[in-house]
Amino acid sequence: MIRNNRQEHIIQWLIGVGDLAILNLIFYCVYNILDPFYTTAMVPKMRETVLLLNFCYFFSLYFVPIRLHQSVVFIDKIVQRSFSFVSIDIFLFAICLIFLNSGNDLATFLIIYYIASLLFFSLWRVLIRVLVKAYRRKGYNAKNIIIVGAGKNGMELYHVIKTDLSYGFNVLGFFDDNTVLKDVLPNYLGTIDQIEEYVGSHDIDQIYCTIPGTNSEKISDLLNFAEKNMIRFFIIPEFYRDIKKSMNLEIMESVPLLTIRTEPLQSSWNRFIKRCFDIVFSAIVVVTLFPIIYLVAGLCIKLSSKGPILFKQKRTGHYGSVFECIKFRTMRVNEEADDVQAVKSDPRTTRIGSFLRRTNLDEFPQFINVLMGDMSVVGPRPHMLKHTEQYSRLIDKYMIRHLVKPGITGWAQITGYRGETRTLEQMEGRVKRDVWYLENWSFFLDFKIIVVTIINMFKGESNAY
Repeated sequence: MIRNNRQEHIIQWLIGVGDLAILNLIFYCVYNILDPFYTTAMVPKMRETVLLLNFCYFFSLYFVPIRLHQSVVFIDKIVQRSFSFVSIDIFLFAICLIFLNSGNDLATFLIIYYIASLLFFSLWRVLIRVLVKAYRRKGYNAKNIIIVGAGKNGMELYHVIKTDLSYGFNVLGFFDDNTVLKDVLPNYLGTIDQIEEYVGSHDIDQIYCTIPGTNSEKISDLLNFAEKNMIRFFIIPEFYRDIKKSMNLEIMESVPLLTIRTEPLQSSWNRFIKRCFDIVFSAIVVVTLFPIIYLVAGLCIKLSSKGPILFKQKRTGHYGSVFECIKFRTMRVNEEADDVQAVKSDPRTTRIGSFLRRTNLDEFPQFINVLMGDMSVVGPRPHMLKHTEQYSRLIDKYMIRHLVKPGITGWAQITGYRGETRTLEQMEGRVKRDVWYLENWSFFLDFKIIVVTIINMFKGESNAY
């Protein structure tokens, strides 16, 4: 255990040293590129400037600590935390330079340094995470663990760990009171009352308990034993068999409460960030691109069939509210528009309408919906009222998707679930991705969805008709 902890500390220190080296290297590169402009301004105080740069790094670690050494870290979270860290670091550095009086033209230098740091620091952090995983995959820096309980949850945990050795776990075996499993399990170590004897003669870092909650006395004894021996103890709840998802633990006085899902947009700050982005992004689109697209698309729509340029339809919005969703009209005026979904080779669709759908241009008027507050740039696609009524009866988690504002584009749309839903399974797949989005929202996820959507606009999509 001591050896393993030392290795983790060494890994953290190496990451820290690498961070400092990258930030200082970027600083000197940017400084040398802009040298003719900044030599006279910064050289007299270069020593103080570099000291401040490195001091700001350590201060920023207080707000965004290093977590690359942990067992489970996702790449998108690494990039997100890298952006947060660099933003705080450069902000503090800028304040220090202002007080240091390091020249009058610092704005350009800091902007270039900030952009370069965002890019290269994020790449460095991703690279070091890949190296840590490769190091652990070879069997180094692995934590020795035992699993108590060889039921479904215990076996699933074992297979997950064995499937990906980069988690950094070495499963020594199972303890279970059902001795019949001795010849079935990969490595049966004994009954639960033999754990203390086994731990006394082996180096154990963590204990994972998967036995049912009805054995509360045994679980309590194991927990007390683990804490007395400085072994980290984890419990996999029995209901995990039915609810396979991450949950949040909250405390009401002394009563623990498990929430079924995390919802980042429950945070007022996150909603504020998302709304600000929606307003700025939509305003830019409406002022620049939309007038041109409206004139060209509107003329083509008018020439292709009789009827208005814009099509308005009542759809389900935030918390089940109803709003008028605006689109470019892509079909001939018909009485089935509010009831029948568009299908492949739909005779109602005009030639220009097919092009608008394939390139996502038919959704552009919805930026007006975003400015009005009915929609967001990114979110679950709003459905017709008839679909909401129909699928809410057939799919258990269907209405959960309405806990966030509907979007012009979304996670489901860029992962293969755009367009017609011919089967219940297809709608279930879309709902599953919509729920995943509201549980995993981040500004960077929204940015990724927008970028992929723009790429698909130029490529065209086979599912859009």
